[in-house]
Amino acid sequence: MELIVASSVGVLTAGGVYLLLRLRAFPVILGLSLLSYAANVFLFASGRLVINAPPVLNKYGEAVYTDPLPQALTLTAIVIAFGMTALLVMVALGAFIEADDDRIDMTEADGAGAASRKDGAA
Repeated sequence: MELIVASSVGVLTAGGVYLLLRLRAFPVILGLSLLSYAANVFLFASGRLVINAPPVLNKYGEAVYTDPLPQALTLTAIVIAFGMTALLVMVALGAFIEADDDRIDMTEADGAGAASRKDGAA
């Protein structure tokens, strides 16, 4: 079971990094989502991978339980990742509407304009 979870974290991370290196806005957003999923699975697995175990000690004194802290942290991370994804989608949509293209690389005109603004010229 640990091998499957570790492999899935690796595959999600590799896919997320690959999509982050693309030059379009939508694959970058998907890549960030995949990286957040990989982090959530890793965080959730750090609390123990036990099937049918309670998240806290029970009244019968059984020693098998899962740690509830990674579960709570994972739920919090899911909410934060959802909000961040929604923000990135709105920024990418605004950029697409303004420029009629979703490429995120700089053109030479953008680079020259940034260099002249850095030197103090308008």
